Amino acid sequence: MDEFTKYGRTCMQTMTFCVPCLFGLEGLVGDELRRLNLSNVRVEDRRVFFDGDFAAMARANLCCRMGERVMILLAQFEVKSFEDLYQGVKHIALEDFIPKDGAFPVKGYSLDSQLHSVPDCQAIVKKAAVDRLGANYGLSWLPETGATYQIRFSIMKDRCEIFLDTSGVSLHKRGYRENANLAPLHETMAAAMVNLARYRGRDFFWDPFCGSGTICIEAAMIALNRAPGMNRSFGAQKWACVPQEVWREARTEALDKEYRGDYRILGTDIDPAALDIARDNARKAGVGKLIDFREADATKMSLPTDKGLMVCNPPYGERMLEQRSAQQLYRAFGRHVKFADGWKKYIISSEPEFEHYFGKQATKKRKLYNGRLQCNVYMYF
Repeated sequence: MDEFTKYGRTCMQTMTFCVPCLFGLEGLVGDELRRLNLSNVRVEDRRVFFDGDFAAMARANLCCRMGERVMILLAQFEVKSFEDLYQGVKHIALEDFIPKDGAFPVKGYSLDSQLHSVPDCQAIVKKAAVDRLGANYGLSWLPETGATYQIRFSIMKDRCEIFLDTSGVSLHKRGYRENANLAPLHETMAAAMVNLARYRGRDFFWDPFCGSGTICIEAAMIALNRAPGMNRSFGAQKWACVPQEVWREARTEALDKEYRGDYRILGTDIDPAALDIARDNARKAGVGKLIDFREADATKMSLPTDKGLMVCNPPYGERMLEQRSAQQLYRAFGRHVKFADGWKKYIISSEPEFEHYFGKQATKKRKLYNGRLQCNVYMYF
């Protein structure tokens, strides 16, 4: 993109979008966006780009399971001074998106750059946006009483990118999990684990440490091919520049692609209170009838079938148990299930010696980050 490139009304039919994601999920998110028939998908560290129009933006927001949000890339330019930052933002045709009453808060970060003060950068971006919009609308004061148009900036190695966030609340918030146990797995990470296990609804699916039910719920939604954003709204739904028809069409298209069937999904846990939360969350997600939640000790219970997919997030030291207790749990669980060869197992843990305590080397490992916590998914198949 050329210096001070900006998207105006003349080229709003095709825009560049950025989907940030948890570290380690970039390839999975890229594959997911390609399956959604989005154009020119390219993968970078912790984010994936694609090109499209507002219809593509609505589809990505509604259907992306593993990305964190969908943002319009407005501009890229070099910044070595606050004047560079001010002029770069002021060159962007913000009026093509933000009306005169629009609210436009600013968030962002700076890494390895001469402009290292994030609050100062926020203030400069905000001033440039105010000056640009005020000049275009002939106003000395902008009320900011309308819909929210969240501006985000990224400054890395003196290179600035300006985005407009179309998602609002992060995409991992599906709208079904108001309640959670002490250390829930993000919905995007849970969906990634189900995706890594290649679950499509045909196998028996079991989460032996289900907690508030997130992995089981994401598995049920994948089996149904249900769009994860069906029970929530998005920031750009309130934007005047986005036709409401694109949202209606995206939802209709997503509903038409849903499957119907009988699925065998089991979630077990030793905590009855967590199971009550899981049942409530599954009901809110519309998959309550598809999941069997039971109270059971994963280290002692009989395996539910001879074969299937086991996907789980057992408690570990940084989350809910002391490290020694977590290691003892891994030993007991490993003794119980490691020789159940009919079961493919996908277990996420931050314990670097997990295989030692579990008692078996993984067939394959994949490094992921659960938030800022480095983990591995240990795969046995």
